[in-house]
Amino acid sequence: MTRFLKLMALAAVTLSIVSAAFGAEPAKLTVQVDKPSHKISPTLYGIFYEEINCSGDGGIYPELVRNRSFEDSDKLDYWTLVNEGPAETASVVDTSNPATKSEFNQKSLRLEISNKGGGRVGVANDGWWGMGIKKGETYNLSLYAYAKSIKGSLTASLESAKGDVYASAKISGLTSEWKKFTSRLVSKATDPKARLVITTTESGSLGLDCVSLMPAKTWKNHGLRPDLAEMLVGLKPAFVRFPGGCWVEGNTMAEAQRWKTTIGPVEDRRTQHNIWGYEATNGLGFHEYLQLCEDLGSEPLFVINCGMSHGGVIAMDKMDEFVQDALDAIEYANGPADSKWGAVRAKAGHPKPFGLKYMEIGNENGGGAYNERWPLFVKAIKAKYPDMHLIANVWGGVPDKNSPEIIDEHYYSNPEFFINNANKYDTYDRKGPKIYVGEYAVTQGTGQGSLRGAVGEAAFMCGMERNSDIVTMCSYAPLFVNINHRAWNPNLIDFDSSRVYGIPSYYVQQMFSQNKGDVVLPVTIERTTTLSEPTHGAIGLSTWVTEAEFKDVLVTKGDEILYKGDFSKEAKDWQTINGDWKVVDGAFRQTALIENARATFGDTNWKEYTFSCKARKIKGEEGFLLVFYAQDKNICAWWNVGGWRNTQNAIEWNRSPIGRRIRGNVETGKWYDVKVDLGKDKIRCYLDGKLVQEEAFPSISPLHSTASRDEKTGDIIVKVVNAGWSPQATDVTLAGAKNLGSKAEVIVLTSANGMDENSIEQTEKIKPKTSTINVKGTQFKYDFPANSVTIKSSDLLITM
Repeated sequence: MTRFLKLMALAAVTLSIVSAAFGAEPAKLTVQVDKPSHKISPTLYGIFYEEINCSGDGGIYPELVRNRSFEDSDKLDYWTLVNEGPAETASVVDTSNPATKSEFNQKSLRLEISNKGGGRVGVANDGWWGMGIKKGETYNLSLYAYAKSIKGSLTASLESAKGDVYASAKISGLTSEWKKFTSRLVSKATDPKARLVITTTESGSLGLDCVSLMPAKTWKNHGLRPDLAEMLVGLKPAFVRFPGGCWVEGNTMAEAQRWKTTIGPVEDRRTQHNIWGYEATNGLGFHEYLQLCEDLGSEPLFVINCGMSHGGVIAMDKMDEFVQDALDAIEYANGPADSKWGAVRAKAGHPKPFGLKYMEIGNENGGGAYNERWPLFVKAIKAKYPDMHLIANVWGGVPDKNSPEIIDEHYYSNPEFFINNANKYDTYDRKGPKIYVGEYAVTQGTGQGSLRGAVGEAAFMCGMERNSDIVTMCSYAPLFVNINHRAWNPNLIDFDSSRVYGIPSYYVQQMFSQNKGDVVLPVTIERTTTLSEPTHGAIGLSTWVTEAEFKDVLVTKGDEILYKGDFSKEAKDWQTINGDWKVVDGAFRQTALIENARATFGDTNWKEYTFSCKARKIKGEEGFLLVFYAQDKNICAWWNVGGWRNTQNAIEWNRSPIGRRIRGNVETGKWYDVKVDLGKDKIRCYLDGKLVQEEAFPSISPLHSTASRDEKTGDIIVKVVNAGWSPQATDVTLAGAKNLGSKAEVIVLTSANGMDENSIEQTEKIKPKTSTINVKGTQFKYDFPANSVTIKSSDLLITM
């Protein structure tokens, strides 16, 4: 068999650094093709869906009406009155007369209208920051209504914010009792900011409830937004963990997620306050999650509340209900159609069992309360369903009874944390439980999802794949964000009402999952230099939600003065990146109360210098920052004095702390002498002549790798991450490989700067590109770009 070699590369080339890279001695990377190791877990790469950031309501669950059943509050939230009468109109969220009289539909809308002019009177709904409608597409409207003294029909229309009508329908046959109406609206235009308008031209009493507008075209006709669902398809997930997350726990047990309130007719489901700052309809409920998993070809992994919330726990003598919930959930998913809960599933349109194999008991729960509750679930579930795989939380320790089969570890930090922990699982005890890394992401020093953050995650993923005999599952978190409600940052897939894009981390996840072999091939890396962050750059001054001023700026290198500025006139050579900067009375003053107000000056090649100035806080939440080693507007280090609400000092690189934070605060109105001394290996920070903080730039091993073989095709897949800030020339050896092909497919994810990001305006600024290279024999040279992830395979395919 002629084998194909895949080489995957995720690269960000910082142009100011590249030229210095290729003079270094090449690294040596050897793949032991003839010494295969353990099999790679078939469930290694999955996804974690949580109802966060309006990811379901306002996202993949494509209901266009927000607060459709008027359950969000006692006010007319997300609805506005339309009055073209002129008319006198009173609106009441009525708790005495809901349309369906179910346990969770407890409110409706009542309008009392006195229309004297005969114009339109009613209500409008903008949805989630605008309804994204498309020309020629059909939208299914349903609602409950009653009318008293209104003899004619209602008009339901799709309109622009200015009142342009895209589609309309008459709703006739109103009575004084609740009645359900349906209609189809076909839009004449595309508009990401459309709204639904329901009006009458008469006087009287009008009731509305359960007002829904859904696109007729959904993914696989199963009620999901197609473009967002296709983004999940692109990840090729082996499993889906759902529905949370903190959403499962809630702040209190009253807000905890309970699956039985999320099934059945959508108008009868519980509208539930979400810990992430909005009301959720549970239109995307337990059944829909299971259907999503089936449609993706993914194993469902259900996280069930274990009687614990952020703010309290259920008493042990009340826990039978929660254990029974777990047993009933399994029966709903797996039971025959004539079982109690299997019959409910069949009635919902799915007589065939879904095949639930994985259940996690709680989310991020721990301590004594979790240790008490974990055994209750294990004993009951295993007694009835012995083949279920149960996952335990690791939140302050592993449960000490009924030893878990799988434990769930979560990691959020900066790129350097993940790079430095790429070998974390090399030494894990193989006799202990298997590991599910259920949540991980670079959340510091990465903006809203930069290439540098993706590189850090990729290094960590190399370690997980290399150790997939113990790390059997992993999933990035969170998955989705509506960019209008960013409760967490960053998120893998960002969207609004009509557009969607993946951050660079999305493509890393995609490249790893789509290029996963079956068996690990050992990799050794030699002759790589341990690299620190760039130790050169310009200076700067900065504030964070604070007004402050600076003067007597001095930059020296030994006896040489690189810059001396007293701000006696102007600061014309300074580049202001953000904020309101002015020279006032011989000081450079910043007065905007915003985050990251910054001004920079100097040569990006400056290194090993001393930077000092006088600084004074005028007002605001924090202190001030001295910027150093600034590469550009994105990449820099700083000493943060009086950060974190004026409680701590820290040295940071791209907003990621270097070393420890120390206690410190800044007095308003006091001038401080501030100095940062940048030596060859240390950063020393002085306040009023006293050394208060000293750290070294973190060192990292630049190259990280994992390799595998596809048993069906014989392809060799080599993934390489260059986490350094310079390209790395490398001699690659495929030891023991035979019958290699002569071509390698190369897929590179790259950008001009490691801090570059995708955005709603530039959705594909950073996206993999594919090419082919020639490969002769088992040895070849390859230059791995700075900040890059590279995957090669033989028959050699290189992808990332």
